This record gives sequence, C-alpha cells and structure tokens, in this order.
Amino acid sequence: MLQEFAKTIHLAASPDAVWDAVNDVHRVASWLSIVREVRDVEPPRRYVALLEDRLGPFAMRADLDLAVERGARWMRVSAAGEDRQVASRIAATIELGVEPDGAGTSLGVTGRYEVTGRVATLGAGAIRKKGDRILQEFFASAGKELGGRGPSVEPVQSPSS
Repeated sequence: MLQEFAKTIHLAASPDAVWDAVNDVHRVASWLSIVREVRDVEPPRRYVALLEDRLGPFAMRADLDLAVERGARWMRVSAAGEDRQVASRIAATIELGVEPDGAGTSLGVTGRYEVTGRVATLGAGAIRKKGDRILQEFFASAGKELGGRGPSVEPVQSPSS
C-alpha cells in the first residue's frame, strides 16, 4: 500500500534555525509519538529507530534502519523495517527542504511510504488516515518549537530536484 504526500509549513524561525532543528535526528524523532528511541549507528548518515504504533487490531513494533543524505538546505531520509510479530514491513522516503520565506522559513516535506503484509489488509484509507495524523503531529511539533504560522497542503517541489 504505497502513499505519497507533499506539504509545507511556514515558520517564524530563521532558515538557519529551522535547518539546525531538522538536522538533529533525535530532536525530530521527539516530534513524533510513534518513535520510541533513536540510536546512532554512523551519525550523521545512519541511525536505527524503534517505531511503535497501533493500527486497527495490530500493535506494530519495528526497528527502522534510517539512512540520511544531506545537501544545501535539503535532506532525504530513507527508512525501512519489519515487524515480524504482525508480518508487516514499512518503508519510507522523506525529503525536507528549507527555504527563506519573508521574515521566516518554509519547510517543505515530500515523500512516500509503503506498508505491506498483514497491516496492509486494513486498506489504503486506514493507512492514509494514520499517515496524515503522523504528518500533522510532525508539523504541529515543528510549529510549536519553531514558531509555526500554519501548515498548508500546497504541493511542494522535491527538494533534491
């Protein structure tokens, strides 16, 4: 079950402050309640994160391998993992782009995620709804820490294009 997304949030913080925040993998992980812990493997390129969440009747617990690639004010995070208890896999690629926006900053987030296995039997609607809630939580936390001026659902260009 492959889902794609593209959203932007406008922040009051400077582009440097936003870039510093999103570059801190542990800080960003704290913005998501489904991420229980992040362990350094080869910082700043590789990490392992424990994802725990409930989706319908399934309680997922998966170790995700995270690979981070960075450029000038953009980053790509690739994550993949498996929950053997519920025979399901999750894979995601997320790109973040930081752009000056008047007196503040626009943070664009694009990506895709795929859930396969038993959890995928819940259907695209349930998985999309959960994904949207996780993304909203990310933007709400970023906005709280960095002076959010409101998320929007306008499409954004892929930061690495």
